[in-house]
Amino acid sequence: MALDPDAGQVLELVRAAGRPPYETMSPAEARALFLASREVLALEPAPVAASRNIDGPGGVPLRLYRGAGTDAAEVLPALVYFHGGGWVIGDLDSHDSICRHLANAARCAVVSVDYRLAPEHKFPAAVEDCFAATSWVAAEAVALAIDRERIAVGGDSAGGNLAAVVSLLARDRGTPRLSYQLLLYPTAEASMAHPSIARFAEGFLLTRATMQWFYDCYLRSPADVEDWRVSPLRAADLSGAAPALVLTAGFDPLCDEGEAYARRLQEHGVAVTYRHYPDQIHGFLSAGKIIRAAVSALDDIAAALRAAWGEAPALRAGDTAYKR
Repeated sequence: MALDPDAGQVLELVRAAGRPPYETMSPAEARALFLASREVLALEPAPVAASRNIDGPGGVPLRLYRGAGTDAAEVLPALVYFHGGGWVIGDLDSHDSICRHLANAARCAVVSVDYRLAPEHKFPAAVEDCFAATSWVAAEAVALAIDRERIAVGGDSAGGNLAAVVSLLARDRGTPRLSYQLLLYPTAEASMAHPSIARFAEGFLLTRATMQWFYDCYLRSPADVEDWRVSPLRAADLSGAAPALVLTAGFDPLCDEGEAYARRLQEHGVAVTYRHYPDQIHGFLSAGKIIRAAVSALDDIAAALRAAWGEAPALRAGDTAYKR
């Protein structure tokens, strides 16, 4: 399928701006550039019923959103969200628009997690922060007016990786009990050996060189590639993980590993909805100001959440669904 013209416009804007590759910058410079690009590409922040920053476990910064039209005392289902950015860039502000949109469209609470970033804090710091934050949300559910039985985790790119890992950790430890996982064009296998890594190595926003830089920043040594908390596709057993929505984009170096993870979840008995956007690029959900398909995709993601919480039909045309 041909590239979506809106996605092509984003790529042309990046080329015309002469944006240097992230791997040529310091992490601090890359973070500033990433945040600036989100201001150009992201949807305008939608009004929500409430948004406030709170201190999570161990001082991990969190931002709590409550969807528009909800009451302060209403007990809401919740999505704990981990932002993308290769474990190196991104923060609460870079993904503010996505979190607001999902809170409104799913009529839920969203708790965004500002986990520690590499290379200052290498693996497994981000994993530890994300699992601790998810556990804290469940423990503080009454105070936060959140339904402890309807807590999902999710994230995009590196955040999707963290959501997959947190889901497996929650299964292994028996708590918190998760109702769903949203894996949005996730990283799933750190060897970078899947064919799409080579097929889309250059020219589609996320490059192979940038992805390698992210791993170089995040991992303590090459041996970490073998750790399932880095490469959840290598986990020996995925059974018992929360039901999942796995989303991939056709012009994305990560698309093959995302699809492989969806298939492996299914093989291990996990109910999976696999949703592929063949004409899109990595990161398109964060570019809704230009890529119009991002808005409908976010609405579909929210509908999947509501379905997981028993509030809406589960599937839309074009989904690949696997049931236990």
